[in-house]
Amino acid sequence: MSLSASLSSAVSGLTAQSAALSAISENIANSSTTGYKTKETSFEALVSASMKSSAAAGGVTTSLSRAMSVQGTISTSATSTNLAINGSGYFIVADSTTGQASDLAYTRNGSFSTDASGYLVNSEGYYLQGYPTDEDGNVIGGGVSGLETINLSNLTSPAEATNTVSVAANLPADAEVGDVFTSTASIVDSLGATHIVDQTWTKTDANTWTLSTGDPYSAATGETTGTADGTTITITFDSSGLPASISPDPTEVGFTFTNGAAAAAVDMDLGDIGKSSGLTQYDSGANEPGITISSITDDGIVAGSLTSVAINDGGQVEATFSNGLTKVIYQVPVATFANSEGLTQISGTTFKATNLSGSATINLSGVGASGSIVASALEGSTTDTATEFNKMIVAQQAYSAASQVVSSVKDMFDTLISVVR
Repeated sequence: MSLSASLSSAVSGLTAQSAALSAISENIANSSTTGYKTKETSFEALVSASMKSSAAAGGVTTSLSRAMSVQGTISTSATSTNLAINGSGYFIVADSTTGQASDLAYTRNGSFSTDASGYLVNSEGYYLQGYPTDEDGNVIGGGVSGLETINLSNLTSPAEATNTVSVAANLPADAEVGDVFTSTASIVDSLGATHIVDQTWTKTDANTWTLSTGDPYSAATGETTGTADGTTITITFDSSGLPASISPDPTEVGFTFTNGAAAAAVDMDLGDIGKSSGLTQYDSGANEPGITISSITDDGIVAGSLTSVAINDGGQVEATFSNGLTKVIYQVPVATFANSEGLTQISGTTFKATNLSGSATINLSGVGASGSIVASALEGSTTDTATEFNKMIVAQQAYSAASQVVSSVKDMFDTLISVVR
């Protein structure tokens, strides 16, 4: 090999080890970066166009890759919107809120939090994509076209009018015929307003009672807010104190309201015939018999505003409202690739699909080849600092050795030039 070829080989060694040190430096710097995948440097012998001549230059060349399939350590997080993926796959994100197909990118960085506009965005500024759900929490749509940028602003829980008032109570068997007792229940109209209604229980025979419901009124002012239709319900009990018959069937009471809400037909659920699930008639054991209320509940729901958001294991985005309801509003999917090593880095821990990676296959958490989404957790960097320092020592030694070759070739050139002179 000629002096020029030796110099060329040594310079290629310096360049290669410089690239290796650069990758090591990046890995160590990102040893605490969420979702970071270690950069690897591969070395290959550089073959010249013709190696027939003993003077032909050789050397080394490098290529860089990332350990995309290596799983980082998953640790818990106090933030309810932080996510990690246990297994294969990536979160689907976009660099804008429009979430066009051309904007889609992929990351393992699940450090999502809500920004001022209500979007879930990670620490690199990328917006999380998901599938919207229907009222029952079922995913609407699928594929790339079904994705949308997850937004949690202006979420409300609409009011639901009362359909059923359920009563569990004991009517005193030791009461006199003609004795009257009262209880109160609440109902919600179609506009979300709550009304109070009085229930009047009258003993009409030894084992017979009637229930009548008064006009609705406001709990705050006591003013009448509507009209009840005057339906009277008759309940008879058997000798064991359990309901023997309840009429009419169905036990519906009609209401109209003065605030413009829709008229309502509310079922008074007083329990099952022959069972103690609702009304019973037992001796009160008191000097002055009275009705004993176990519970009076209704299924109406007032309108609610958003109070908190959390993402559960599996990637369901749940919104909790001031009325106590919790609803699934989005489902976070997972994207996988035939060759994840073929993804190209666009920013930090965010990547784009390429011809080498193939198109994304999008599934729900844990379906097919997709890994499982872990809630309130983050995936750590795959960098092992001990390994990187070992590689650094090797690269430093190789760099020093290549620089010695350069120095030796220089000395030989100097000697050759002096001989020529």
